[in-house]
Amino acid sequence: MRAIVQRIKEATVEVDNEIIGSAKKGLLIFLAVNVDDELKDLEYVKNKIINLRIFEDEEGKMNKSIKDINGEFLVVSQFTLYGDCRKGNRPSFINSAKHEKANDYYERFLEELKKDSGLKVETGKFAADMKVSLINDGPVTIQLDSSKIY
Repeated sequence: MRAIVQRIKEATVEVDNEIIGSAKKGLLIFLAVNVDDELKDLEYVKNKIINLRIFEDEEGKMNKSIKDINGEFLVVSQFTLYGDCRKGNRPSFINSAKHEKANDYYERFLEELKKDSGLKVETGKFAADMKVSLINDGPVTIQLDSSKIY
């Protein structure tokens, strides 16, 4: 599982000219499921995101997690995070999970993120053409990849 995590002041996701998800101070997460992912990959990425200390404390150091600041999540599925451009100029998405598995893991990730963080979780729409707007805070952008831990 791969996630791009951006610290935000605010973000929105729009489908068909309608805002369907938004978050204020917190994290925008672009999430992709790998063809070989297992539930341990989901657990790793979810736990890492919940506990990432990338928010500033009173001294201006990144020491606080999203739970510490009572922040919000906006989670957007993005299979293109597994785009492989090493050969040619057109990305291959062979490492992205197929629709059914990707949707199942995405939905499970959302449920577990809500349950384990206790924070507001808003979403995009799986497999939709989305327009994402954000104000990146910092900017702070972190890439997480569960395949790097095994």
